[in-house]
Amino acid sequence: MELSNIAQARFNMIEQQIRPWNVLDARVLEILSVVPREDFVPAAHHALAFADLEIPLGHGECMLAPRMEARLLQDLQLQGHERVLEVGTGSGYMAALLAQQCASVLSLEINPSLAAVARANLQNAGIGKVEVRVADGAQSLATEGLFDAIVLSGSVQQLPQHLLDLLAVGGRLIAVVGDEPIMCATLATRVGPAEVRSVKLWDANAPRLHGFAEHSHFHF
Repeated sequence: MELSNIAQARFNMIEQQIRPWNVLDARVLEILSVVPREDFVPAAHHALAFADLEIPLGHGECMLAPRMEARLLQDLQLQGHERVLEVGTGSGYMAALLAQQCASVLSLEINPSLAAVARANLQNAGIGKVEVRVADGAQSLATEGLFDAIVLSGSVQQLPQHLLDLLAVGGRLIAVVGDEPIMCATLATRVGPAEVRSVKLWDANAPRLHGFAEHSHFHF
């Protein structure tokens, strides 16, 4: 894709997909215009870099649609000085977006091959402040200390308690929660040492993150 075509495709992505999805935060729109999404897309799918769809990454994982990544970033309302945890690195694109609005990002990827690709993508794009670690975000992370914001780049059936426990007071966790066909982007905020409040923000479907508990709705 030629540079002029890339610039036009990026502009169209922002104006035709992201703004109409109520992403109007000027800081977020600026980040989307400068972080090179095309550099985080597998070569086989470069033509789809700015399309309104999930892009396969292999290993049963994918990049979320641009509008969903943008909306998650907007609703986290990062303040610049904060420490952020991402579960599900994928290609590294969401981590690159997060890094523009926070002090540091720890991004966990369960698949070693994808983690290596994400590290290379971030380095090639000149994105610092991100540590990509091969780890299962569904397991305990109690030794990592507290985070100001946590984003799950995929869906879970319910908000994971072990991740809520990692929120500092004032910290937020955002995730797509529920079962198909009804899922909802949910924001949980720690408002006190022993109190977390959650609110459902908007309807959304997203692929499952690997490893998180699933409970049957059938009772016998």
